[in-house]
Amino acid sequence: MDTTLLHQYQLVLSSREALLNYCETIRPEHLAQPIPSYNNDSMGSLMRHVANTYLGWLLNFLQQEQHPYFTEDNHKNLPAIRSMFEQVNLVVNNFLQQYKDDLTAPLNLPREGETKLTLTPLELFTHVITHEYHHKGQLANMSRQLGYIPVDTDVIRD
Repeated sequence: MDTTLLHQYQLVLSSREALLNYCETIRPEHLAQPIPSYNNDSMGSLMRHVANTYLGWLLNFLQQEQHPYFTEDNHKNLPAIRSMFEQVNLVVNNFLQQYKDDLTAPLNLPREGETKLTLTPLELFTHVITHEYHHKGQLANMSRQLGYIPVDTDVIRD
């Protein structure tokens, strides 16, 4: 049993918690404010997009479950955003438990109207966490555009 990815996800959780704690300092209306340079997305809607990406790849795509995606109501305030990520954590933990014994097994993923996509559990996990980190940087930039000074949310931080 390989627990490396479980440990790695703990680092993701720590980094995410630093971001969410920082978001506690941001006025709620700013979390919902559209940012023109980000296609009029808000910080809350971008966090919803991150959460939906976990659902999309690890549930709806891989498991072929039709779990409903998070909606606009799920990012209206920070408690709702935290709740959304609590659900994501369950999905990730289930995924990691399911594939803990063979992270390199090829998984054939059906794609509507296209040929199958073959990925490993390791590739899928890497994709969703790097996707989150990509957007975490954008969230820091968005908050800066709203007049805030972002905190360090890296895995290694002071």
